[in-house]
Amino acid sequence: MRNTVLVVDGGGRGAVLVDKYAQSEHVDRVLAVPGNDLMKINTDKSVITYPKVKTTSVREILEICVQEKVNLVDVAQDNAVEAGLLDALVEKGIPTVGPTKKAGQIEWDKAWAREFGERHDIPQPCFKVCSSPQEGFDYIESQPNQPWFIKASGLAEGKGALPAKNNEEAKQQIKEMARFKKAGEVFLIEQWLRGDDDSAGEEFSSYIFSDGKNYKIVGHAQDHKRVNNFDVGENTGGMGCSTPPLVLEEELLTKVERTILDRVINGLHQEGRPYKGVLYLGGMAVKEKSEQVPYVVEFNARWGDPEAEVILPGLENDLFEVGMAIAEGDLSSIQLKTDSRARVVIAGASKGYPGNYQNVKGKQIFGLNEARKYPGVKIYSAGINEQGGRHFANGGRLFYIVGEGNNAIEARQKAYEAMSMVSIDGNNLHYRTDIGWRDVQRLRLQQALSLSSAR
Repeated sequence: MRNTVLVVDGGGRGAVLVDKYAQSEHVDRVLAVPGNDLMKINTDKSVITYPKVKTTSVREILEICVQEKVNLVDVAQDNAVEAGLLDALVEKGIPTVGPTKKAGQIEWDKAWAREFGERHDIPQPCFKVCSSPQEGFDYIESQPNQPWFIKASGLAEGKGALPAKNNEEAKQQIKEMARFKKAGEVFLIEQWLRGDDDSAGEEFSSYIFSDGKNYKIVGHAQDHKRVNNFDVGENTGGMGCSTPPLVLEEELLTKVERTILDRVINGLHQEGRPYKGVLYLGGMAVKEKSEQVPYVVEFNARWGDPEAEVILPGLENDLFEVGMAIAEGDLSSIQLKTDSRARVVIAGASKGYPGNYQNVKGKQIFGLNEARKYPGVKIYSAGINEQGGRHFANGGRLFYIVGEGNNAIEARQKAYEAMSMVSIDGNNLHYRTDIGWRDVQRLRLQQALSLSSAR
């Protein structure tokens, strides 16, 4: 049977979903709202994009589904979840991957998510919800001097968490909430997670498929949010990541499942918000009593970007079959399989991102076609315009280069060698050169110890 799948997303996450659905023997063509110009480069199947349709245009998306006889919709974009697109699709009887607006509140309302975490005894940092700057100032002044995170409660394109090294910086970051407009009208003040020996925590992310009652783990990754090397600079949507993250050893992963994933899926079901779709746990491993303990940094009601670009290529299952099982509310017959390869993805961005990069828009990107030919590499597009076979910058994060190998060292080497082939007119390409550094250090230490013991 020939099926049509609609992916609701326009970035690299949407590009890898288009690629993965197109690999299915059940799928004849893939549509994408709004999509991007290069989503078609990884498949010979028909890929149709709708660049003028917004992910929140519920009526127009419903019309596309009817006109094009869409068999499955995968909603991968947070604003669409908040807009209630899933609810409208389900009401029309269209099979859908993604949570309802109520279930998706765990992402689009971070204040609600923290209060939900409290109700279900999910490990998370101490927090204070504030509805005015003055309320935030008063709280900070009542606390000992310490580092904090100030977070917009609403959706802020992954950029709404502002770090503060001390109370004075926290007050300045509270003032910055105004730049997020409605998303920052309510904000959270959260303690900066550190170990009981004052050691820094280590971030990881975990991804599950859920049918509303049960879930299956798809994979894990380690994102690099800050814009510059050494994890400095502003937060971004993600400058790259690696999988699998070596910090997630078996004992820690068991704690993640028992104290976080079990509780969030069961809790949402108990509260009448059954979660169907992909759930993203942004976690932090913190040392307590000489053991690693997981805490929740955030939940997202969809794939991460660029984490999807390293996890989905390793999934050996037919994604259409998985998606239909989620839509039908029964994952029990699906046995997830992965290829166990390591992958590293690097985001190529316009210079100036995540701030002002307007001067880069319209400049030509060179070398993408050559980089695509590099063995063990795939490229997923985002903010790129294609005109007459030439590529032009049209956003902040422009493209993602994924390298695969037996370990993070091999995968990273391939990704960076491919990235070295790409440039933007006027030296306007920005990317981090240290993606995957924690696991590369671990692997090099293991190699050194192995050599030492062999002597």
